[in-house]
Amino acid sequence: MVKRIAEQLPRENIIYVGDTAHVPYGGKTTAELVHLNQNIIDFFVQQGAKLVVAACNTSSSVSLPILREAYSVPLLDVISPGVREAAAASRTGRIGVIATRATVGSRAYTRQLRALNANLQVYEVACPRFVPLVESGQLEGSEVEQAVREYLEILLGQGIDTLVLGCTHYPFLAPVIKQVVGDEVVLVDPADQTAMELESILNTLGIANQETGPAEHTFYATGPVQSFASVGRMLPELFINRVEKLELDDWAQASG
Repeated sequence: MVKRIAEQLPRENIIYVGDTAHVPYGGKTTAELVHLNQNIIDFFVQQGAKLVVAACNTSSSVSLPILREAYSVPLLDVISPGVREAAAASRTGRIGVIATRATVGSRAYTRQLRALNANLQVYEVACPRFVPLVESGQLEGSEVEQAVREYLEILLGQGIDTLVLGCTHYPFLAPVIKQVVGDEVVLVDPADQTAMELESILNTLGIANQETGPAEHTFYATGPVQSFASVGRMLPELFINRVEKLELDDWAQASG
């Protein structure tokens, strides 16, 4: 997600927080997610962020609808852009969604897709093994292929022609997923449409960065920075040279 935003908006400075101390989010309660995300958004606001992207489908589907009313800064989710792209891409109206347990439990994709077109058939499957695989750097191999086939079997049986990668970790597994689903199924990564909609919002609000100098990107991790850096090495275009440790609970207490 952050890679796609940096490509689409090369002038914008990015502050990124990877909540590596608390992943995976998929099995957490609504109260836990709201607390974690509120701390992160508070940190962004304190840093002077003009807009916050919840670059996580679980946060977008569970906590963002609750937190939006508490902030004046715009909060952009990643589900709505993905929904619009999937609806436009599907030829048969049979759409699969793979996501965390929390996102699937919220039924956010089904609700929004059916709101766009009541005739769409939406099938959602939780894939709890995917995030740990990506976090550990396992992007291919027999274990990954076995997990992908296991989770996608039911969706392929439903005859889907479009598959939404409903977690920002899942695009790292896209080559294996594409191998399993075949060329007839379109993969939708919400990051692409999110980056374009972010650009549109910044221009509409008149807050796009007009500076011509190089953008500055700052990366934080709430857990071990080595874990974040291992994933960051998959994004060489961002030149993640340094990751700072962020103790969110300590920061929240100190700033409260």
